[in-house]
Amino acid sequence: MFNKDRWREILEVLTSNVWRTLFTAFGVCWGIFILIVLLAAGKGLENGIRQDFGDIATNTMFMWTRSTTKAYEGLPKGRSFEFRTSDVQAIQDNVPNLRFISPRNRLSGFRGGNNVVHGIRAGAYNVYGDYPEIIRQEPMTITSGRFVNHNDIREKRKVAVIGRGVKNDLYEKDEEVLGTYIKIQGVNFMVIGTYKKNSNNGDGEESQKEIYVPFTSFSQAFNRGEEVGWMAITANDNSSISNLKHDIVSEMKKRHKVHPDDTRAIGYFDLYEEFNRVESLFGALRGVAYIVGIMVLLSGIIGVSNIMLIVVKERTKEIGIRRALGEQPWSIKLQILMESIFLTIISGMAGIIFGSLVIFAINTVLDSVGPVDMFMNPSVSIGVVSGALLILMGSGLLAGFIPANSAIRVRPIEALRTE
Repeated sequence: MFNKDRWREILEVLTSNVWRTLFTAFGVCWGIFILIVLLAAGKGLENGIRQDFGDIATNTMFMWTRSTTKAYEGLPKGRSFEFRTSDVQAIQDNVPNLRFISPRNRLSGFRGGNNVVHGIRAGAYNVYGDYPEIIRQEPMTITSGRFVNHNDIREKRKVAVIGRGVKNDLYEKDEEVLGTYIKIQGVNFMVIGTYKKNSNNGDGEESQKEIYVPFTSFSQAFNRGEEVGWMAITANDNSSISNLKHDIVSEMKKRHKVHPDDTRAIGYFDLYEEFNRVESLFGALRGVAYIVGIMVLLSGIIGVSNIMLIVVKERTKEIGIRRALGEQPWSIKLQILMESIFLTIISGMAGIIFGSLVIFAINTVLDSVGPVDMFMNPSVSIGVVSGALLILMGSGLLAGFIPANSAIRVRPIEALRTE
């Protein structure tokens, strides 16, 4: 296999008709290039969507109340009701395997009337009453100070954590933020921290213009009493929130006298289920990329096989002479197979290099222009490249198998008669 004369002969055969060899090689090169680029594009989409999810606890559901659609226990349909703080403890007591239960309230202000004032500046922002656990369910980066803690909850401290957008709107560029006061609907809150969120999706601006205060302080300051606007509920890592949500919703229906068959009265969004759907989509995209890439590659391999058949036909007399001089059939077969594998691997390597350069160029552009919605860092793993090389070797064998068998079937006497 490593005979110098054999490799010299391979090069002579492939360079005897350069344009034919180049056009044949292009089919294989293009197939591998398409496979690499499609897989990289799929990975870029996957990375972008995962970036939008960020570090959010995906094993989470959000639950809120709506009007009832069925009468039950003497109560009419169309009735409105609210969750209560006692519902949080009821869920903890009756539904196992839950990690966090965060009751939440909100004052809407974004794109609405001004509801927050600092000095002579004012703005409209969403204000949330939350528990400390929300930072682990909806992660954010604390850029200065701290987030609310359980001491703030117990003592009902009027403290606030503001987003980067709020800081930019209400404060001068170099003005100290921590320890200052903002007035939320006429109530003073001391700023104890600032945050930023990594968000590439459509609500990126809004997510930076939010204010978080302790849940108990929110309820007291804005006369919410025991009301809970909605809940964020996260299951333990060894459990699925999708399997627990029925028990959670049933417990709430029982406590608020909602008909068991009323599917509208309690709304919820299962983030874990949606995340799994996205994961399935990624798998499907990878499958499509492999199918399309391999089909294109297969067309190139067929081209290689056809060209090798032509080469064998052109070398019929040469093969006959070699057989007449005593060369074994397996040696001729090995020669044809090596020519096919060599052409296929060289062509495929060119496709891999070209694809890698395109991916590098795309990443360079993305780094220069900044984040792009739902797309970042397209790449392929070493495993994919290694798999592509194995595919190339197998494809080269397949492409050369028929021509090689055709070559050893040449009878020396008939070959010598060929003009």
